[in-house]
Amino acid sequence: MDWYSTVFEVIDMRSFSNLWFWILLAVFWSSTSHWVLGVPFDMVARARRSGGQAARDLEDLARINCNRVLFIVEESGLWLAAIVPAILVGLGLLGFWYRIELAQALFLLAFPMTFVGLLSIVSARRIRDGEGEGAALWRRLRIHRMLTQVIGMMSIFVTALWGMYQNLSAHVL
Repeated sequence: MDWYSTVFEVIDMRSFSNLWFWILLAVFWSSTSHWVLGVPFDMVARARRSGGQAARDLEDLARINCNRVLFIVEESGLWLAAIVPAILVGLGLLGFWYRIELAQALFLLAFPMTFVGLLSIVSARRIRDGEGEGAALWRRLRIHRMLTQVIGMMSIFVTALWGMYQNLSAHVL
C-alpha cells in the first residue's frame, strides 16, 4: 500500500460524510452572523446598553467597514460581478454535473454567501446614506444580522438535506 492510498483511506475525502465539513459549516455561519459588516454584534448590544464611548466606537467601526465594503464595490465591482458567478458556475458544473462532492460542498458554502455579500452592500449603502448613527445604526445592524441568520439557516438546511441524500445514495450504490 502506498502513502497516497493510506492517507485517503484514513481521511475520508468525501465532504458530506466528513465531520470536519459539518464543523466548518457551523463555524462558518456562526462567525458570519456574529460579525455583521465586520462589526462584532456584542458591540451593538454594549452600545445600546451603555451609550457614550461604546456607541461612538460602534459608529466609527461601522463607518470604517462600510466605507471599506463600498470602496471595494466601487473599485472592483465589475470584476467581482464577472468572477464570482464564473466561479459559482464552475463549482456548480463540477459538483452537480460531474458529481464531484468537494465541488458540491464548496458550492453549498459559497452560493449563499453571495446573498450575504449583496446584503452587506445594501446595508453599507444605507448606513452611509443616513443610518450611521444611534438607533438607526443599531436597527440596520440588527436587521442585517437577522437576514444573515435566515440565509444561514436555509443554507444549513439545504446542505444537510443534500448531504444526507449524498450519504444515503453512496451507501446504496
